[in-house]
Amino acid sequence: MPVLRDLRVTLEMIKWEHSVFALPFALCGAMLAAGGFPSLHQLLWIIVAMVAARSAAMAFNRWADAAIDAANPRTSTRALPAGHLSPAFVVTFVVVSSAVFVLAASQLNHLTLLLSPVALAVLLLYSYTKRFTRWSHLVLGFALGIAPAAAWIAVRGTLDLRILLLTAAVTFWVAGFDVLYACQDYDFDREAGLHSIPRYLGIRRALWIARAFHLIMVGFLVAVLIVFRLGMFAAGGVALVIVLLLYEHSLVKANDLSKLNAAFFTMNGVISVLFFLSVATDLLLRK
Repeated sequence: MPVLRDLRVTLEMIKWEHSVFALPFALCGAMLAAGGFPSLHQLLWIIVAMVAARSAAMAFNRWADAAIDAANPRTSTRALPAGHLSPAFVVTFVVVSSAVFVLAASQLNHLTLLLSPVALAVLLLYSYTKRFTRWSHLVLGFALGIAPAAAWIAVRGTLDLRILLLTAAVTFWVAGFDVLYACQDYDFDREAGLHSIPRYLGIRRALWIARAFHLIMVGFLVAVLIVFRLGMFAAGGVALVIVLLLYEHSLVKANDLSKLNAAFFTMNGVISVLFFLSVATDLLLRK
C-alpha cells in the first residue's frame, strides 16, 4: 500500500530509532522524580510522548530544510529532495505525531498538557535557527535538554529546579556533538549563507568549542550527582561518559572527518544509555 510505503520511508528519513539519544535522559528525569521506577502508566506515556515529539521535530526539520537539502550534495538523496515523499505526506505525519504528543501529555497530568504546545514550539522552531544564528547548536541542545525536566513534571506535576542541571547537561552534550556534525557542511554553509559555529570559526576551532561544550556537560553531570546525592554507580556512569567523550573526540580530526558518523551515532547512543543505566541502578539499589 502506498501509505504504508510512505510511512516506512518517513520513519527511515527521521531515523526514529535514534530516539535513544534523548529518551534515556528523559527516563533519568522520571526516575529521579519518582525515586525509582515511575508507575507503568507514567512510563508508557512518557515514552509515547518522547517518540512522538522527536518524530514530529525530525519530520518538520526535513520538510523545512527540503530546499537546503536538495542543494547540499551530502543531503540531496534524502527522501524529500529525492522525490520519494511528498511534502503533503510529511506535513500530515508532523500533524499526527504532534497530536499523539499532546494526547500523551494529556494522559500524564494537567501541567504537562498545558506545557505541551510550548515544548512543540521549541522542537519545531529549532529548524529555522540556522538561518539567522550560529548558536543554533545550543537551541537544538535545549530542544532535547527539556526532556528530563518534562519527564520530572510528568511524574511530579511540578518542576524542581534541581532537574534543570540535567537539562543543562543534555543541552551542552547535544550542542557539542551537533557542532561536530556541522563540520561536514563547512563549505556548503559558507556558500549557502547558513549559520553554524564551524562556518564562522573554522573546523579546527569548532572542534575546540565542541570539546568545551562537553566539558561543561560533565560539570553539570557532577552537579547532578551532588544535588541528588547519588552514589557510586551513578558516579561510575559519569566516569564512563567522560571516557566515551574522550574517545568520541579522538575519532574526529580537523583534517579527517571520515569517522564522524561513528562518533555521532554510535558513541552518543552508548553514552545516553550507559548514563541512564548507572543512575537507574543507583536509585533502585538505594530504594
